[in-house]
Amino acid sequence: MAEREPAIVTRGLARRYGERWALAGLDLSVPRGLIYGLVGPNGAGKTTTLRLLAGLLEPSAGEAWILGQPATGPRHLDRLRQAIGYMPDFSGVYEDMRAWEYLDFYARCHGLPRSLRRRRVAGLLDLIGLSDRAQDEVGSLSRGMQQRLCLAHALVHDPAILLLDEPAAGLDPRARRELRALLRELRAMGKTIVVSSHVLSELAEVCDQVGIMERGRLVAGGALDALERDLDPERSAGQRVLLELLPPAEAAQALLAGLPGVSLEPDGPAAPDGAAHDPEAAEPLRIAIRVEGGAEAHAAVIDALVAAGIRVAAYQRQERDLERVFLGLTRAEVEG
Repeated sequence: MAEREPAIVTRGLARRYGERWALAGLDLSVPRGLIYGLVGPNGAGKTTTLRLLAGLLEPSAGEAWILGQPATGPRHLDRLRQAIGYMPDFSGVYEDMRAWEYLDFYARCHGLPRSLRRRRVAGLLDLIGLSDRAQDEVGSLSRGMQQRLCLAHALVHDPAILLLDEPAAGLDPRARRELRALLRELRAMGKTIVVSSHVLSELAEVCDQVGIMERGRLVAGGALDALERDLDPERSAGQRVLLELLPPAEAAQALLAGLPGVSLEPDGPAAPDGAAHDPEAAEPLRIAIRVEGGAEAHAAVIDALVAAGIRVAAYQRQERDLERVFLGLTRAEVEG
């Protein structure tokens, strides 16, 4: 796959508050059209990074480029405002406004003509699933609905890049799932999304790449699979899968080991009693494998097992272990 051009590049980007460096020389590259997660403890510099990229803060040192153009300094603010949609970690809302009025207000702020405003507001309400709540006052909406409305506010001028600071904070599980689905839909529309969070599981599930920050610096960045292999060079590539196969399944391991892009995990689950698996036993055979590739690769594994007459009771794709990577690459030190 060809390498994507960067949407965001920073070199030595820094911000100082008095004697404290909130950001201490950030070198970052975010490819276009991906969801990029910034992860780190509170105080690591994530919010400062997003505010600098959005043009809300002036850097104390360093430079940034957005879509190949310089992005530091007041003379670039107009271009930044057009290219970037920013959603802070706490978005105030005008509770007495109706939902459509809230978006229309910000569309006016961006200078959208009336005819375009109507179409844009209607399209955004449909995108975030609030078309049927367009006439409701913002204050009557749930926290999850308000978060989606604030995300639509960041999209009202159709920016190429979205900067989202802790967008899932305070949301219940259903609202978090809806937000993740919305982010994937925006990625499919070609948006580049940078999302910060200290909830590691949220980023592992939705992000194409992650950047791990500590003490105002980028400790590591890239695809999570690559970061995991950097920590453990002996580790196989791909996604870990737990299989439960109904007996008789004695041929399963040899079959799986022979499939392209599939490797057996040496630390897979043992038989229920901790002993070697008995092909004649009634318990299912539990195997851990690692599969390289996307949905088609996983489908090929299942097809091969079924074609061999092996009955699959469970096929569980495990989430990538961002917490393990984070703990392995950081020292849990936060400046100030």
